[in-house]
Amino acid sequence: MEVEKMDENEWKYHGEGNQSLVVSHCQRCVVLRFLKSPPNQNKTPEEILHHLQNIVDFGKHVMKQFFGENYVHHGEIIQLPLDFVRQLCLKIQPERPECRCDKDMDTLSGYAMCLPNLTRLQPFRFAEHRPILCIEIKPKCGFIPFSSHVSQEIKHKVCRYCMHQHLKVANGKWKRPSKYCPLDLFSGNKQRMHFALKSLLQEAQNNLKIFKNGELIYGCKDDQDCVSDWNELARHLKPFFFPSNGLVSPHCTRTVVKELIHVITMALLSSTDTCRAGDMKTVPISQGRSYCEASAFNKELVRNGKHKLESSGLPRGCLLYKTLQAQMLDMLDIEGLYPLYSRVEQYLEEFPEERSTLQIDGPYNEAFYEKLLDLSLEDDGTVAFALTKVQQYRIAMTAKDCSIMIALSPCLQDECSEQRPVVLTSKSRFTFSVSVLDLDLKPYESIPHQYKLDGEIVNYYLKNIQAKEDPVMSNLFKENEDCTLVLHKV
Repeated sequence: MEVEKMDENEWKYHGEGNQSLVVSHCQRCVVLRFLKSPPNQNKTPEEILHHLQNIVDFGKHVMKQFFGENYVHHGEIIQLPLDFVRQLCLKIQPERPECRCDKDMDTLSGYAMCLPNLTRLQPFRFAEHRPILCIEIKPKCGFIPFSSHVSQEIKHKVCRYCMHQHLKVANGKWKRPSKYCPLDLFSGNKQRMHFALKSLLQEAQNNLKIFKNGELIYGCKDDQDCVSDWNELARHLKPFFFPSNGLVSPHCTRTVVKELIHVITMALLSSTDTCRAGDMKTVPISQGRSYCEASAFNKELVRNGKHKLESSGLPRGCLLYKTLQAQMLDMLDIEGLYPLYSRVEQYLEEFPEERSTLQIDGPYNEAFYEKLLDLSLEDDGTVAFALTKVQQYRIAMTAKDCSIMIALSPCLQDECSEQRPVVLTSKSRFTFSVSVLDLDLKPYESIPHQYKLDGEIVNYYLKNIQAKEDPVMSNLFKENEDCTLVLHKV
């Protein structure tokens, strides 16, 4: 990218989170990511550069080891003309959601991260002129805590996501609870995965978005603004799945959505390490149970007199498996972790100059990664043990909040050679790429908030929901399944 000849009119608003704002190029498959900060709390250019360098290093030296070379795009830092940045900021301001405008985009340092636009990413040259469909899924935590530090039995039965739904609806964040349960998606069982994806499509919240050629066509732009009409979605998707002419009837809408769910499932189970989908190996899911009592899928099973569905497990090479492995670095649960965080805090109060030696704020290098591989749970009372568990928890939290991007492009039979992963539907075939993003390390400072939130979620659920639930449910799914936590260098 020629930094000297930047024109703000070639860029458009793409989206933003709490920490950063993203713009995408109108023609090329790249995005720029700028940091944000509250008004009048501007950081120096050196601080901005250091922060961005940490994000790049963390992706490159840590997350690539967990997820693999093919899945992580860490990007690079570039310095932009300040005039371009200021003009760009003015241009996109009207498009920003009101709820995000409490922080300003950094226009003073000129530093930004340049990354591939994963809504349009298609690493196969022939497909550049082809339409591209991209599905972004935020799967959330795919296991139930197995730690003995858990104080409330309900946490061993109902997953965090399903409990949190009720608090979010009560607080007015969402109008209705979603039927999506992450344990269904991470089960590797196609029937459960299809149910999970259908539930996400029915109530997308901020866990699912669909883009066509880089434009959002389905999902939430911000907390409340949801585009979610299935007939409209089917109209967009029909040319991808059923290339012949014809209008979209209600029957056809269901068929199109079914095809979409099938394609997403196959892409999620594929391993692009070997570029061959369907290499199924049974991988145990969690040291506790692989079912969540609150899952609508389970309740349906119980109503039909079945108490257990076979669990298929995930193929080891697929991104869901790798995501789950990273999530399961949360071995103690926040309840077991919080006293260790307090131990580190106490040490830092006495020896504040040790903060950089402990690598709490980086650098995120090979040495940082190596320390994460110590899975021992024998607490010897040292700060070193406490710190290792705290850093593993931060990695787990990052993996629980990442997004998976599946980019699909239609291809003809003679174009699909062995090197490219392909997924087939009844009338089409697609090449696809799977990537992971939103991999910034969760802040060390957020641990007290996580501890407090965990208590609120569980207490609200126990007080307001469980009392209304059918008591019969509690006696089901008591089985315990063995599991191993496998960590291997990629």
